Amino acid sequence: MPCKDSSSRVTVKLDHADCLLDFDFSKITCSKEIGGGTGYREHCLGKPIEEIATFDFNALISAFGLEDPEDQFFLYLEWDALRTAIAQYLGRDEEVDTERYQLASIAHEPDCVEICQVIRPVQSMPKITSCFKRTSSQSQDQSG
Repeated sequence: MPCKDSSSRVTVKLDHADCLLDFDFSKITCSKEIGGGTGYREHCLGKPIEEIATFDFNALISAFGLEDPEDQFFLYLEWDALRTAIAQYLGRDEEVDTERYQLASIAHEPDCVEICQVIRPVQSMPKITSCFKRTSSQSQDQSG
């Protein structure tokens, strides 16, 4: 995101059974897509939002094999935008920084539910657990 204004919006479309039909995450000023190419959108399509809300960020990095810090950052932005929009839709505002994530609308259309959220820029990315520590931790969990 080369420009200074990285305020963004996420538009989430759900079917009437609360499964993800689509989501679009883009910058507000120029509508340039944020993320994409990580595989996250495709991974989430068709899944119930309750399941999507439980996805662990570090597990997704491993599952998608993302080693490049920029790819991990884009995944974080997509993951964070979708999970906070879902949390607000489900009324779980305590899980959301409502100063940064502002629910703009929820529209119940004949063919879908559309959630629109405005997101202020991220200050920093969360700590990412190294591959070695993730592997070590997973091995201990499986043996214990």
